[in-house]
Amino acid sequence: MNNSNQNLKSYGCLVIDDDPFIVDLLSDKLKQYFPELHLLGVGNNGEEGLQKIAKLKPDLVFLDVEMSDMTGFEMLSKLSDISFNTIFITSYRHYAIKAIRFNALDYLLKPFDIDELKNAIKRFKANIRSSNSIQNIRLAIKNSDLKESADKILSLRTQSGELHLPLKEIIYIEGDRNYSKIHLSTGAKKLVSKTLADLEDLLVDKAFFRNHKSFLVNRTHIAETSQNLGYIILMTGQKLPVSRRRRQSLKTWLDYHLL
Repeated sequence: MNNSNQNLKSYGCLVIDDDPFIVDLLSDKLKQYFPELHLLGVGNNGEEGLQKIAKLKPDLVFLDVEMSDMTGFEMLSKLSDISFNTIFITSYRHYAIKAIRFNALDYLLKPFDIDELKNAIKRFKANIRSSNSIQNIRLAIKNSDLKESADKILSLRTQSGELHLPLKEIIYIEGDRNYSKIHLSTGAKKLVSKTLADLEDLLVDKAFFRNHKSFLVNRTHIAETSQNLGYIILMTGQKLPVSRRRRQSLKTWLDYHLL
């Protein structure tokens, strides 16, 4: 009777993926390494996933980003209520990985190994009592429906909790080694443990420009540039330097955005 597994809290989970290999691999790993995760069932596409979620009420869903009938985000958007955590499954080069990171969602890269799976489940357990993960999914769905980048909300994990920042409020971001300071139109400054390169990758297609090794600027807050493109003048009157090698790129970028 002294079974250590009896002391483990049990969680119900689903695997929703149209790749039989991934379904079998993940199912086997869960049974082998995670007795506390009870596999309620599997779905081979988005429609099956919706049916299984409605019927089985899981605590955790492993969800393929791109399925034969719909994307993972499209499937989630069809739910009237989301009361479970999600770990996305995606390929490394998949376009949706940026959307997953932009919304601070958890994911596994195909083909994943056991250490990656253990870390993802560890994060799930640590956040099971928090509403942040579910809130981030709801924000991701909302973001996917928005046409204007400025209206989207960037989600970032920090040591003190989650940050949800409307892009329109970010004036510029200042990098300092492994940290970045986000300057907001409210006057607030938020320090995050992300490199400027990490944030550039998330924001470069959302009207942000890397004008200097230490600065990433939001197009919405640019008032003008100096004649020789040596610096940017913000709506606030602040000036940000433009490195010499980025000036031609800045001119092209500004022309593209019709500033």
